[in-house]
Amino acid sequence: MTLEELTATLNQLFDSTVQTLAPGSFQIETPQYRLLVLLSDDESWLRVLLPISPAQDAQPFLEELLEANFDLTQETRYAVHQNVLWSVFQHSMASLTADDLGTAIERMLMIKEQGLDDTFSNLAEKQIRQIIQASKRQGQSLETTMQTLDRFYQEGLLGDLEMGKRSREETISAWQRQLERLWSEVEP
Repeated sequence: MTLEELTATLNQLFDSTVQTLAPGSFQIETPQYRLLVLLSDDESWLRVLLPISPAQDAQPFLEELLEANFDLTQETRYAVHQNVLWSVFQHSMASLTADDLGTAIERMLMIKEQGLDDTFSNLAEKQIRQIIQASKRQGQSLETTMQTLDRFYQEGLLGDLEMGKRSREETISAWQRQLERLWSEVEP
């Protein structure tokens, strides 16, 4: 792909929202996101960047984000730079096609839209599985595990002692659904 082809592809994908910042540097800014497209000085490599969140928000999920890089993000990657979590796509210009670029940008926008929600859900499920495994190793049933969690909330070991009754009941109900969903899948 040449610089001219890249410019045409970006204009085709984003209409009039493409801004040229400098030769080989583009910005696509919408109310939902700001996408940066940068060429190396010799125009042999392309890098597309999309900010996801502040790096401090992503800090608790770094292991899950690296696992996603390995399994889920395909041609895009999570990266941290200048205290920002980014979705990044890098590719050699010599072998880049308009379809490859379009697919990568679609995936990046999907990652941006998901934010850290999927990562948080994966971490929560991993921790719930650990609780189930520990409970089963101690010979506890699902009911006993739920009673223990309820007691922990009542005593303030989990949650907040100031948590209202309704809020505590909703939290316990969420625990119940997740434990029931995963209980039979987890081996001791």
